[in-house]
Amino acid sequence: MSTPVATRSLLRMATAGSVDDGKSTLVGRLLYDSKAILADQLAAVERVSQDRGLADVDLALLTDGLRAEREQGITIDVAYRYFATAKRSFVLADCPGHVQYTRNTVTGASTADVLVLLVDVRKGVLEQTRRHLAVAALLRVPEVVVAVNKIDLLDYDETAYRRVATEISEVAEWLGAAKVTTLPVSALRGDNVVARSDRTPWYDGPSLLELLEDIEVTASAPRIGLRFGVQLTLRPQSAAIDPRYAEYRGYAGLVSAGHVSAGDEVVVLPEGLRTSVTGIDLAGRELTTAVTGQSVSLRLAHEVDLARGALISSVDDAPEPTVDIDGTLCWLDERPLRLGQRVLLKHSTRTVQALVRQITSRLDLDSVSAVGTDSLVLNDIGRVTLRLAAPVLAEDYATNRSGGAFLLIDPQTAHTLAAGMVRGHTIFGDRFGDAWNWEI
Repeated sequence: MSTPVATRSLLRMATAGSVDDGKSTLVGRLLYDSKAILADQLAAVERVSQDRGLADVDLALLTDGLRAEREQGITIDVAYRYFATAKRSFVLADCPGHVQYTRNTVTGASTADVLVLLVDVRKGVLEQTRRHLAVAALLRVPEVVVAVNKIDLLDYDETAYRRVATEISEVAEWLGAAKVTTLPVSALRGDNVVARSDRTPWYDGPSLLELLEDIEVTASAPRIGLRFGVQLTLRPQSAAIDPRYAEYRGYAGLVSAGHVSAGDEVVVLPEGLRTSVTGIDLAGRELTTAVTGQSVSLRLAHEVDLARGALISSVDDAPEPTVDIDGTLCWLDERPLRLGQRVLLKHSTRTVQALVRQITSRLDLDSVSAVGTDSLVLNDIGRVTLRLAAPVLAEDYATNRSGGAFLLIDPQTAHTLAAGMVRGHTIFGDRFGDAWNWEI
């Protein structure tokens, strides 16, 4: 008996890998073999495959949705797909492999619980493989699954797979990436994608789908108290018609960390006012408790003048306001970042002006080391120091992914310039903290 949809756990996953490693084909195979494709979608893909003179259905067409992607045979933008099995629901982001589209990969991986990284067994670990592992470590993606693809082209050779798996393990360990699991697959033939293959008898682990269905995602939740960013103050317009709403004042937002229950004592930041929660509302019904990931409205015991950008936090571990940010950036704009540049910093629901005071170093992916620099160019990963015009409630990204994440925005065009992570003691893992201290 299948699990009801409403009670299935949700897994957010992203795919990454070098060019032509088979990401889109793997995603297509995953959707096809798990019967998550509508009949008209499959018919359209079969028709295009026949028009191209292909003997088999090109499953990559199921995710390459842009016309330019289909014509060039590459993935350009992040393609989101939603599907479910009897055990779990999935939100899948198929990310590009080309270096110039690394910014899209950062976007897709930023909210992922799992990153599925493809590696061509014939090529092994390439620069782009190291880049994607570095992004996974930087973004603190809780789980990384490395699918060593195209094993069928080497006649399912165990030695070739073990060689690549060892190389991946060494690089991932040095970068301090999260838990990394490897498995041999053939996206084209379907080996070990949805079902275990009898053509790899030397591999006794689960298939990719089995692995994704069983991964525990609770470890990705921050182990801190309540963090609730206020997005809007609610004063229903129907109060003039229905007297029950005349005194209603609620604060709408997302529980980004921890949980909150009616009666809990909280502090409103940055003002530092202490009060308690008298009620929690969700879509017209009252809750006793709201947990991480829920968007709700909180009612407070005191009438507090709150606007977008305020934070409601647990009292014991409330963050401290700061105007100085020491962070790591993934630079996403074609124009380079320069010292003294003025930008907008968006943190949670708050946006403030910021000045780039220092650009300390960038990550060299050839030597996998930090090198000195005074600018960052497209797809660079580097460390910077920012001075803000107004305080924000930033936290170490390693402790709280939501409270430690920020964006840099161009004040003239409103384009996103960079994805940033507030840096604590180390970004790339405690074991190799000395190697990644970013000091030149």
